[in-house]
Amino acid sequence: MNSPSFPFVFPFAVFLAFVGLDGRLPLAPAVEYPLRVVILTLILWFVSRRVIDLRVRQWLPSTLIGIAVFAIWIAPDVLFPWYRQHWLFTNPILGGAPVPSSGYDSLPWHALVFRATRAVILVPIIEELFWRAWLMRWLIRQDFLSVPLGTYQATSFCITALLFAAEHGAYWDVGLLAGVSYNAWVTRTRSLGDCIWAHAVTNACLSAYVVAFGKWRYW
Repeated sequence: MNSPSFPFVFPFAVFLAFVGLDGRLPLAPAVEYPLRVVILTLILWFVSRRVIDLRVRQWLPSTLIGIAVFAIWIAPDVLFPWYRQHWLFTNPILGGAPVPSSGYDSLPWHALVFRATRAVILVPIIEELFWRAWLMRWLIRQDFLSVPLGTYQATSFCITALLFAAEHGAYWDVGLLAGVSYNAWVTRTRSLGDCIWAHAVTNACLSAYVVAFGKWRYW
């Protein structure tokens, strides 16, 4: 816990554990989703609040980046409905995102609110702390705090983008483009807050799209 990496890595590790347990806990989703939000919020507050920087310096460009990544995320499936059925995206290794048996539309409204809250508020903070604020710098030098945020190094940039893609499973292709976009934005702005905001805009647009059109597979 005394490691400088801990506040950047621990929230992400807990988040991944929750993802891995999705649909496997002996809890109703109406209880599970609020509980996840509470636990992740407490972890961010008590473990990571000193390393979180929410200052946004370029509101409009960051918002446009977030919208552009949202468009990238849904474009293949909108333009080519058969696209995601290709073996590159549907196979035993990648699988698909687990959802309740009847889809998220089977959940009560307050569970959906907590699910969206996690996606729009918590996930951008957790993921940007890990990917852009920690891993991109740690891959350059293990004494990552001595590396300025947004420092560009080709190997670090590419590995971070590839691992970000892998995190998104069957959506690795658009995950890769999203990872490249966020990586490029942090190297341009050198601002964690701008990356968190861009990521939050993407997830807000995606959450609204999911709920409005019933595209539950994106969650």
